[in-house]
Amino acid sequence: MTSTRLLALGAAFVLALLSTVGASANVALVQVSSDPFTNTTSQHRTEVEPDTLSAGSTEVSAFQVGRFTDGGASDIGWATTTNSGGTWTHGFLPGITKYLGAGPYDRVSDPSVAYDARHNVWLISSLPILETPSIHGPAVIVSRSTDGGLTWGNPVTIATGSDTDKNWTVCDNTPSSPFYGNCYTEWDNHGAGNLLQMNTSSDGGLTWGPSRSTANNATVIGGQPVVQPNGTVVVPIDNANETALLSFVSTNGGASWGSTVTVATISSHTVAGNLRSGPLPSAEVDGAGRVYVVWQDSRFERGRANDIVMSTSSDGLTWSPVTRIPLDGVSSGVDHFIPGLAVDKATSGSTAHLGLTFYYYPTAKCNTSSCRLDVGFSSSSDGGATWTAKTQLAGPMVVTWLPTTTQGYMVGDYISTSFSSGTSHPVIAVANAPTGGIFDEAMYSPAAGLSRAAVVLTRADRPVANGTSDHSPSAAVTHR
Repeated sequence: MTSTRLLALGAAFVLALLSTVGASANVALVQVSSDPFTNTTSQHRTEVEPDTLSAGSTEVSAFQVGRFTDGGASDIGWATTTNSGGTWTHGFLPGITKYLGAGPYDRVSDPSVAYDARHNVWLISSLPILETPSIHGPAVIVSRSTDGGLTWGNPVTIATGSDTDKNWTVCDNTPSSPFYGNCYTEWDNHGAGNLLQMNTSSDGGLTWGPSRSTANNATVIGGQPVVQPNGTVVVPIDNANETALLSFVSTNGGASWGSTVTVATISSHTVAGNLRSGPLPSAEVDGAGRVYVVWQDSRFERGRANDIVMSTSSDGLTWSPVTRIPLDGVSSGVDHFIPGLAVDKATSGSTAHLGLTFYYYPTAKCNTSSCRLDVGFSSSSDGGATWTAKTQLAGPMVVTWLPTTTQGYMVGDYISTSFSSGTSHPVIAVANAPTGGIFDEAMYSPAAGLSRAAVVLTRADRPVANGTSDHSPSAAVTHR
C-alpha cells in the first residue's frame, strides 16, 4: 500500500494482520493502524495516546500519529471496527494539519472519542497546535462522522484559548435524560494557569456554547467527564499540579458547573527510565450511574512503585475510600501506570463488569537501559470487589524504542479500554525495535475480546502511614 494511497483525503483501509507482539505476550494482537507520514520534523513511524469508545458492535479509536518531540503530532489517526474487533478500518482526520488536506494548523494532539446517539454522530475532539510565535494550542476542535465512524469531515471549532490543553468529550446517550443529545467537552487553558473550561453542544457537535468555568474557577488538568443516566455530568480531574484528584458536576445540562470537591490526594512515584507518565485519571460510569475512577498512586508502596487505585461515587460529590487494585502484591517491586478503565454499561452495582488495561515495569527499580515495559489487563465482574490475575498483552519493550518528548519517552498520557459485545477491547501503543533509524510503534488491539478469568480476592490493604510522593509537585502542568 503506497503512502499516496494512505494519505488520500477521506481514504479508509481494512487491516486484518494478526501478530503476536513481544516474546512473552500471552494474547494475539491485531495491528489496527500505522504511521504513513514522512515529514522530517516529527518522529516516524510512531503512534501514541489512544482513546476508544464503543456503541453496540462499533468501536472507534483515535490517536496521535507522527509524534513531535516538543508537542503534538503530524495528524490524528482513527481506527473503527463494526464487528467488535473482527476487522478494522483506519485512516487519518482531514483538514486539521498541513500534512493532510491542507489544514490550517501545524500539529495536533490529545484525541478523545465520543458518540452522540440522539444525532447518530461520532466525534473526535483534539487540540490543534501552531508553531509561531511559539508552540501553543489556539483552539479545541472536533471532527464528525455521520456514517458510523468510517469517514470524517473537516473539523469544527469548539472553543478558542490562549494555550489550550487536555480536552475530553462525552455525550448524554440516555433517552430518558432531560439532556439527551447534549455533548460536553472539558479542557483547560494553560495560558490562564490551567483554568478549567466546559463547552456544550446540543446539535451533534455542529455548534458549541460558550466556555464556562466551575463555580470556584478551578485550575486543573486531564479530566474525563462521564454522564449519569439522570443527565448529571460528573468530571473527575486532577488539580493543576497533579497533587490531588478533584471532581465537579453539572445537573442542568451544562448551563453551569459546581465547585470542585477533593476525591483524594495523590501520592505518585516517579516512573523510572525517563518514561513520560503522570497520575491522570481514567473514569467510566456503569448502567445505574455509579462513577468509577482509577489512577496510578504509590500510597500503598512507601513511594517505591505505583499501584492502580480506584474510588467510586454515586453522585460525583461523595467518593469512596481509595482502594488498591491487586494486580501484584504490595512490595512486589512491580510498577503500574497509565491505566485505561472500561465499564460495561449493560451492568451495574455489585455485578458491574470492569476492564482495566495498564502499562507496567516488572521491576520498578530500573533505568533507561534496563527497564522493560509491558502492557497488562485485569477485569472484575463484581464492581471492583475482586479482580482477575493480570494478563500480559504485550511486551517486553525497551523504552528507547519509543519516541522522545520533552517530558520523556512516550506511549501516551492515557490509554483506553471499551466494552463491546460483553468483552473488553483495548487499543494500545506497542513498540518493536527500530530498524534503520526508523521507529516501529503502532496501534494494536487484541484479536478477540478479553473475557473474565479466575478471580483474585482483594486484600484488605491499607495505605502506608504518612506515605509521601517521590514525584515533586510542579507549577501548573501541560501535557501535549
